[in-house]
Amino acid sequence: MSDQPVSETGGCQCGQYSFEIDAAQALTLVACHCTDCQKQSSSAFGMSLVLPRAAYQELSGALKSRTKRADSGREIEMLFCPECGTRIYHSSSFGPDYLHLKAGCLDDTGWLEPAGHIWTASAQPWVTIPADRPSAPGQPSGAEELIAAWRGPKARR
Repeated sequence: MSDQPVSETGGCQCGQYSFEIDAAQALTLVACHCTDCQKQSSSAFGMSLVLPRAAYQELSGALKSRTKRADSGREIEMLFCPECGTRIYHSSSFGPDYLHLKAGCLDDTGWLEPAGHIWTASAQPWVTIPADRPSAPGQPSGAEELIAAWRGPKARR
């Protein structure tokens, strides 16, 4: 990880909402295979870039909020564009000072490589979970291993 701030921008599909992040402050990037993320992303998994809220800045537009009980049992607040429905981020299990940015909303996603995989018990059978990355069949008890993997030799930022 670089010590230099790295500004990245992103937004929703319709362009009504945009944001900027300091990617150098990201704690980890996780591929989540829970059924909620599969439905939300309309794909095999979702990707969450865990950031301090202070590293996130709205540039234009406003988000709508909805609360839901996740597969883990905890209540999460989901924030999305009210115009096109794109989820931008949701509240974090790390606490109120953090958020889970839906990484596909970034304008440049080429630097993203998940540090680990969670909720692998519900992963699609054709998805290969890399053996050299941390993984958990459900919600991990801690994030230390995922944070260390993000900061390790394969991390681009």
